[in-house]
Amino acid sequence: MKNYKVGIVGATGMVGQRFATLLDNHPWFDVKVLAASPRSAGKKYKDAVGSKWCMATDIPEKMADIVVMDATADIEKIAASVDFIFCAVDMKKDEIKALEEAYAKAECPVVSNNSAHRMTPDVPMIVPELNTDHAKIIDSQKKRLGTERGFISVKSNCSLQSYVPALYPLNKFGVKDVLVCTYQAISGAGKTFDTWPEMVDNVIPYIGGEEEKSEKEPLKIWGEIVGDEIVPAKAPNFTAQCLRVPASDGHMAAVFVRFENKPSMDEMKEIWKEFKGYPQEAELPSAPKQFLNYFEEDNLPQTKLQRNLENGMAVSIGRLREDTQYDYKFVCLSHNTLRGAAGGAVLMAEQLCAQGYITPKFN
Repeated sequence: MKNYKVGIVGATGMVGQRFATLLDNHPWFDVKVLAASPRSAGKKYKDAVGSKWCMATDIPEKMADIVVMDATADIEKIAASVDFIFCAVDMKKDEIKALEEAYAKAECPVVSNNSAHRMTPDVPMIVPELNTDHAKIIDSQKKRLGTERGFISVKSNCSLQSYVPALYPLNKFGVKDVLVCTYQAISGAGKTFDTWPEMVDNVIPYIGGEEEKSEKEPLKIWGEIVGDEIVPAKAPNFTAQCLRVPASDGHMAAVFVRFENKPSMDEMKEIWKEFKGYPQEAELPSAPKQFLNYFEEDNLPQTKLQRNLENGMAVSIGRLREDTQYDYKFVCLSHNTLRGAAGGAVLMAEQLCAQGYITPKFN
């Protein structure tokens, strides 16, 4: 059995809390360190989180009494205590970049939920079913950082996890142009209805930075390694509009797509049904058995009904039909804090461990 000692840096925030619940009783990963800001450091985790705990389940019993460390001041101590860290901090972009590089240079691999390093050319941004091969760039990154074990790997923006997995396996037909409108839950902003009452019965047609990420990040996922960097693809052409909607969890996307060689709807559905990636082939612990799920009913997928499909790690697709301006349009849904955030990062860590990019120090 694989056994890794791990830390959660940014453990008191919403994504950090989600990491805590996902890693409780994980078959490979044993949480030994919890770290957060100086105001939480020195407190037991249950006291540092207090009334801010917003998960449906209780604080994991094994973590409740762990004394929280200082994510910045205790880097060397944390790095010496674990095999790798999950990072989900709420800081300025430049501060996150510096923090994650400091952990990597302390020979501690970083599996990041943050956006700061997503466009760094030698940092892989991995959706494990799609671009597992991008992990190969880690060797180049280690060379730049001057490390033996330490590196940074990031997951993509949470909203991408709904529509990019549906488009990626269709690229054999030449995905040319994509228009996507995302309808994003409030947990994507780290909020609940209790902490953001203005969102009840409301839609906000702006999410800062989200549209740029939704248009640029897919091209890095589609890109290829050239020398010591990942070069983003030049196509497909993406345009996006992102709205915040009054749902607790679950990002939905309305997708319009144009192909170089238009497939039939039956071909598309068959590709979605049969599509598997490395996580399914390797039977990783967090991998959904059926990654892409197509629903024939006109009123599916629905946020409440499908967001937790396969423990929130599957993608739901529906309403495929021809369009008057594009070739086709359809709807996608994924759970934004599971597949889109902490769950996707845990799955990426499982991949990196299974492939030998992260090795145990203590066994």
